Amino acid sequence: MAESDRTPGLMKTRRWPFLISAGAGILIAGFFLVQSIGDDLVYYLTPHEAVTRRVDFPDGQRFRLAGVVVEGSLREEDTALRFQVTDGASTISVLLTESPPLLFDEDVDVLLDGAWRSDYFRADGVLVTHDENYEAPPAADQPGP
Repeated sequence: MAESDRTPGLMKTRRWPFLISAGAGILIAGFFLVQSIGDDLVYYLTPHEAVTRRVDFPDGQRFRLAGVVVEGSLREEDTALRFQVTDGASTISVLLTESPPLLFDEDVDVLLDGAWRSDYFRADGVLVTHDENYEAPPAADQPGP
């Protein structure tokens, strides 16, 4: 086959099916990626935002709630802990069904995982925030400072 028999147009026509297939594959993969990310999103709201956007998060729809544990609100029950969180503008009653971390206490910043249940927030996960000066609590067999 002589070099003059090859035409540049022939190479271009062979590339189009590949480019179209690759483009369609990328679009389909992108669509499924966006769908799966949307299903896995967990929103983080302050108590005031959670109260004002209550209709956006019906009972059972999970989101994260961040606030400060209200002093004097901790009440232990059989297998749960009841307390309130606030951001200064709104206060929400919380039922925590998981054991709280060691640093959990009144007047501490918390991030709760859970969902609305009627008029309270049912949490099954909790994180306690602290500043960069964190010190681990002393071991049980060692006296404190």
